[in-house]
Amino acid sequence: MRWQQLFADLQAEFEAAAVAEERAELPSRSRAEVGALRLADRLGGAVGGHVSLRCRGAGEVAGLLTGLGPDWALLDDGCGREVLVALPAVVAVSGLVRTTAAAAPPSAVRAAMDLRRALRGLARDRSTVAVVLDDGGVLTGTVDRVGADFVELAEHAADDFRRAGAVRGVRAVVLAAVAVVRTLAPGAA
Repeated sequence: MRWQQLFADLQAEFEAAAVAEERAELPSRSRAEVGALRLADRLGGAVGGHVSLRCRGAGEVAGLLTGLGPDWALLDDGCGREVLVALPAVVAVSGLVRTTAAAAPPSAVRAAMDLRRALRGLARDRSTVAVVLDDGGVLTGTVDRVGADFVELAEHAADDFRRAGAVRGVRAVVLAAVAVVRTLAPGAA
């Protein structure tokens, strides 16, 4: 009988020590988990909600967060336009909720859904766009092609369709300089 009591006491001490150790590790584990989060992960909890992104060159860009990639966010600005934001151009975010999407494990599929892939979708759609650069410059036209580190834009007026006679020139823009890409309906400015 005494042995059973001794083992029960030892087991209780062991469990109390394990709980105390776990409690002591919890703050540092939480800090480590937060330290591994990327901005895209933090924004993941806000998909479906309104956010405001302050961007180099483009200022404040706000809307409903409808999509997210490893280096881009897609907003609906409420005026019928989609706004593709390059996350490297984001300097501040407001409208975040308490929840954060779990950090996605690295994968080839996720890595392939980068800004280049999103811009290739615009090239396929032949959408008229306004490209806001990180220096504040704005270029309008149609995305013709997307390379490894550049996007090629056929420049034309925002109120024109891409036609040979409307194209003023073709410009290659370094992807790292792209802050925001807004879709425009021909006839809109």
